[in-house]
Amino acid sequence: MARYIGPKTRISRKFREPIFGPDKNFEKRSYPPGQHGNNKKRAKVSEYAVQLMEKQKVKYMYGILERQFAKIFDRASRMEGITGENLLKLIESRLDNVVYRMGIAPTRSAARQLVGHRHITVNGEVVNISSYTLRSGDVVAVREKSKSLPAINDSLASRMGKYGWIEWDGSKMAGKFLNPPSREELTENIKEQLIVELYSK
Repeated sequence: MARYIGPKTRISRKFREPIFGPDKNFEKRSYPPGQHGNNKKRAKVSEYAVQLMEKQKVKYMYGILERQFAKIFDRASRMEGITGENLLKLIESRLDNVVYRMGIAPTRSAARQLVGHRHITVNGEVVNISSYTLRSGDVVAVREKSKSLPAINDSLASRMGKYGWIEWDGSKMAGKFLNPPSREELTENIKEQLIVELYSK
């Protein structure tokens, strides 16, 4: 299977930051994974390696495969404005990510599963493609038959984040995607310029 389904803490340790959210196991062992752990002497990292690592980090963070990521970057490079910021806007506009941001699912991988199992609608129509790109004004909602699912209700009950680019109505279990977020609104530790430099080689 192309998509990584192994231990998330191991990936977080690889990038030396909890890219999937708070992780108690990462706090205990924040050094890189491997047989020698923290004692292994690391070779000097090249500029290319730093750029590649940043791209890989974003791919893991959002659950995007290589070919998908390349297509998103190509689209971002042809848009007006700053390519790095366009890239993040397109990634944040994906249906699975917005379902996660709305709190319908606790993680992006769980959001992909909900979308794939046809529990989510966009403007009243069921959409089961997690990479579907939302437009400003699109309404994302939990399908009527799925509103009683414990997994969705538990996730909404513990919903924490509120975002300026999303308008949520808890009574309807629906939210409006107002617009792609600006770079200042994203708190993730992403150095998108390194990704742009990597693809520019």
